[in-house]
Amino acid sequence: MSTRTRRHFVIFTTASLPWMTGTAINPLFRAAYLAKDGDKDVTLVIPWLCVRDQELVYPNKIVFDSPLEHESYVRHWIEERIDFRPSFSIKFYPGKFSTEMRSILPVGDITECIPDEVADIAVLEEPEHLNWYHHGRRWKNKFRRVIGIVHTNYLAYVRREKNGQVIACFLKYANTWVTRIYCHKIIRLSGATQDLPRSVICNVHGVSPKFLEVGKLKLRQLQSGEKAFTKGAYYIGKMVWSKGYRELLDLLSKYQTKLAGLEVDLYGSGEDSDEVRESANRLSLTVNVHPGRDHADPLFHEYKVFINPSTTDVVCTTTAEALAMGKIVICANHPSNEFFKQFPNCRIYNNEEEFVQLTLNALSEQPAQLTDTQRYELSWEAATERFIEAADINPRAPESRTHPTSRASLPAFLRTRRLKQNLEDASVYLHQALSGLEVTRCAFGAVPKTLQPDEQLCKDLGLAPPVKRKRLKFKLTT
Repeated sequence: MSTRTRRHFVIFTTASLPWMTGTAINPLFRAAYLAKDGDKDVTLVIPWLCVRDQELVYPNKIVFDSPLEHESYVRHWIEERIDFRPSFSIKFYPGKFSTEMRSILPVGDITECIPDEVADIAVLEEPEHLNWYHHGRRWKNKFRRVIGIVHTNYLAYVRREKNGQVIACFLKYANTWVTRIYCHKIIRLSGATQDLPRSVICNVHGVSPKFLEVGKLKLRQLQSGEKAFTKGAYYIGKMVWSKGYRELLDLLSKYQTKLAGLEVDLYGSGEDSDEVRESANRLSLTVNVHPGRDHADPLFHEYKVFINPSTTDVVCTTTAEALAMGKIVICANHPSNEFFKQFPNCRIYNNEEEFVQLTLNALSEQPAQLTDTQRYELSWEAATERFIEAADINPRAPESRTHPTSRASLPAFLRTRRLKQNLEDASVYLHQALSGLEVTRCAFGAVPKTLQPDEQLCKDLGLAPPVKRKRLKFKLTT
């Protein structure tokens, strides 16, 4: 393919390994598989944190002294999980960890990571998150096409907090505002996410080939009459109450008699670990609480049943991985699980009694065999195809940036479009004005002093030192 028609995908995301979260892992796989055929240029842009923030975020006391060291870690991780050598590049943008939000927020104008001459298609993983406090170049002016992928059901999380309904109402408006003005198209992973302008629902995530290989091994064991699974039920997820632990322990507590003999292993790390362990110990059922582990760990190969009662996920990665490994999955009838209903081993419950019956049935049955088509649907190859289609990208016809045209020469429908454009321009101007004020940013939850990178971030990333703003002095005359 000639360089004239070759597209350049730039994927910006809100987290990075070794933080084992969906927005660190899935964009990494997306970058690898978009670049796999060699007909596209792909750049993954991930946050760089100062050592102090790394110590707060990354597990097992892992810290990096330089972006090069961090990049090496990320590349090693992905190369161990795919069967080809990834050919994408990695860049870093300055970030700060917000202890209040438990999230990494961008610092400064992160569009500057990419030179104008190669700015083609931007993929914003969590576009609302990346743009709440965005102050800088307008994405649609910098890039020919801007695609947002919504990963997180933020409204469901904030509703659980104090004054949650009020906060959710404001957040719903803010999410709509920033995605409308900064994105051409939004892809929602499931109907569990907020409805946004110019959005479609499509699961554009897949699973690592390692999980599919485990599933094939288990299928061969079952076909040869071997015992493929030696353990019963488990759940894995970040150990916070909102991730389904409360729902699961409530169900186990209420139906201890009917579920007598059931043993469940919980794997996860998080701020609610101690409380989850205390609640589990109060049950008469055997519920073992373990620290978090990578789902690819061979330890999980022996489990037959994956129980996931969470309704705050958008599309649960571990559910997809469990299905790929040939397990039976018990999950709630919820929009986040819609994609999984096509698989015979996904057992959906509508009420508590169905949960009990499906769990008992799963423990006494053998999983159904996945067809080649079903297995492919779980793969990153299929997810990448779905992404290209949902993003509405024609690789042979790059979109040209808008050029000014005489209003008098435009027909009526184009004048209406121009009016909408003017309104959007005014909306961008308002957002930029508000996001450029330190007092406004802090009032709405931004990390203080993040309009531009500090000296340490500039030093780490090789950026020009921050420009100190001069304070205006007023002279009082009489």
